[in-house]
Amino acid sequence: MGILTREQILQADDLRRELVAVPEWGGQVYVRSLTGTERDQFEASFITVNGMDTQLKLENIRAQLVSMTAVDDDGKRLFSAADVQALASKNAAALQRLFETAQKLSGLSKEDVKELAKN
Repeated sequence: MGILTREQILQADDLRRELVAVPEWGGQVYVRSLTGTERDQFEASFITVNGMDTQLKLENIRAQLVSMTAVDDDGKRLFSAADVQALASKNAAALQRLFETAQKLSGLSKEDVKELAKN
């Protein structure tokens, strides 16, 4: 493996995608990795700052990540931020399966969530 150039890095097709079975919904869903910007947005969406008080709000974390990473055959998002509440009302096991796949593809770990809580 050689040293990459700027052009090679910027041209690399590095967003990974995985097909996940969702029997609860009667089919399969593609899940893709987050971009760097999307990961920052995802993490920032769970932090609430009120003066000197910072809180981590994890409500609908699964639905939020699924809405950002579930894509169609062409890689276009299936859901928008407006769909998070509707997704949150879906089967928890299905959401968890998709959430875990998105975590894996995006390099998100339980430690990352703990780190957010500390900061």
